Amino acid sequence: MKAPHFWSAGLDPKSREAAPVTRALLTPLAALYTYGIRRKLARAIPAKASIPVICVGNLTTGGVGKTPIVQAIRKHIESKGIHASSLSRGYGGSEISPQKIYPTWHTADMCGDEPLLLSQTGESWIGKDRFAGVQMMAFYGTKVAIMDDGHQNPSLAKDLSIIVVDAAAPFGNGHVLPKGPLREPVEDGLARADAVILMGEGDVPQQVIDSGLPVLRARIVPSGPAPAGPLVAFAGIGRPQKFFDSLKAEGGDIREAIGYPDHHDYSKKEIAFLHKLAKTHGAQLITTSKDHVRIYPNERGGILQFPVHAEFEDLSQLDALLAPILNVEES
Repeated sequence: MKAPHFWSAGLDPKSREAAPVTRALLTPLAALYTYGIRRKLARAIPAKASIPVICVGNLTTGGVGKTPIVQAIRKHIESKGIHASSLSRGYGGSEISPQKIYPTWHTADMCGDEPLLLSQTGESWIGKDRFAGVQMMAFYGTKVAIMDDGHQNPSLAKDLSIIVVDAAAPFGNGHVLPKGPLREPVEDGLARADAVILMGEGDVPQQVIDSGLPVLRARIVPSGPAPAGPLVAFAGIGRPQKFFDSLKAEGGDIREAIGYPDHHDYSKKEIAFLHKLAKTHGAQLITTSKDHVRIYPNERGGILQFPVHAEFEDLSQLDALLAPILNVEES
């Protein structure tokens, strides 16, 4: 069988060769960025919401599995009879917030892909003003708010801060933006956290060990088998290769794999190209659930999705972590 071809749309190979030189030139900017984020966090006075707030964040740009973790924690809390809802910033969305997201009415360009995806399995809200968002959620009955991202946003007080780390690529090159992928220095971010969730296979990073924080293990698993027959896969997420590898591991016959930038907004021309490519291979198009919601409903025909979810290695550890918050709600 012919090996699948993988390529990244819009990626210039020469840019990779120049990366070390570029990073050296960006050192002063990284120092300014670090100063700015530290100053912002130090000067902030977080507002305390009327209900407990759990923040699921990370220290790097790109996808590490935060949204599936939010989904899993929300489901776990609701299984105990407690009304939990997710809160996202609504990145890239045009809607005025805060507001509840409805999967049958909202589109990704209205509210962002992640809150729309979360709305398919539970109650999902957006709120650029995090405090206002949580207060609105509480007014409509939410008992525990779970923030998807926001560890570097100091406007809202968090009752529990969780950092999600990709075990295969924990902290990139170890440098802060724009020199590297870090949103802040690792030690700074871990110092404000209560726990770390390590995603996938890999050793616990030394910085996490040094922090003394509890470490929970989790992984992203497919919600079903890969479709039979030839496939042309595409994804616009933090690390598209993770999706392709997962699909292949489940027996997917991938003939072509195309990676796009994270949160990519697919044009009609691109969708037409992908359909043409699939026809060339006599294959079906397949993408992630996150990408699927980003495609306009009238253009999703003939495009399969490969849903995944997060599974914790030891749910008793999650129960122990959540106990202080849930005990407040149950008392």
